Amino acid sequence: MPPVDPKVRAADRANAQALVDVSRETWARLGQLVSMLDRWQGTMNLVAPNTLAEVWTRHVADGAQLVALAPKDVKVWVDLGSGAGFPGLVVAALLAGKAHVHLVESNLKKAAFLRETARAMGVAVTVHAVRAEAVVGSVVPQADVVSARALASLTELLTLAAPLLKSGAIGLFPKGEKAELELTQASESWKVKTSFHPSRTDPAARIVRIEGLQELRSNA
Repeated sequence: MPPVDPKVRAADRANAQALVDVSRETWARLGQLVSMLDRWQGTMNLVAPNTLAEVWTRHVADGAQLVALAPKDVKVWVDLGSGAGFPGLVVAALLAGKAHVHLVESNLKKAAFLRETARAMGVAVTVHAVRAEAVVGSVVPQADVVSARALASLTELLTLAAPLLKSGAIGLFPKGEKAELELTQASESWKVKTSFHPSRTDPAARIVRIEGLQELRSNA
């Protein structure tokens, strides 16, 4: 795959900087993430190839916007299905020195990428190379925030994250234009306090913020 045009990449980064106001140190950490992604993408499919030219807006800024919806004093953040580190490693960069981020990724190769990239970025994370069910509620019994991007339907996400959400965590789940339909389906099994927040990087997308999860009793 040919490398991304430097001018295109520079323009994309400028667009992202207009969306995300962070320090130079944070941008340097995020730059390490993008550099590692470029390096590893050649040997494994971390993100869709057609999104590499817009990695700063499509992936970095897209993940960074979640931090503004989190509690101000967040100390523990759990990201499910972290993949290439979006949003988990982005969150770790923005909250460096303030919060510890748990990245849950069962794919061993992707988990290796996450470990190496976190080390290069100098951020505090723990990578769990297992399925979410083996971590949530046991290895990590409590958290302030749980997130997931493009991992599963909202019904499935609420089931996976239930132990954390029931104990007070806030759920932040980026969703596409079918967000309301997914919430309607999830409401058949769960009672939640929900708010929708427009995405700053995709006009068709929204971020679903979940709190106060309660399981509905079966009518059977």
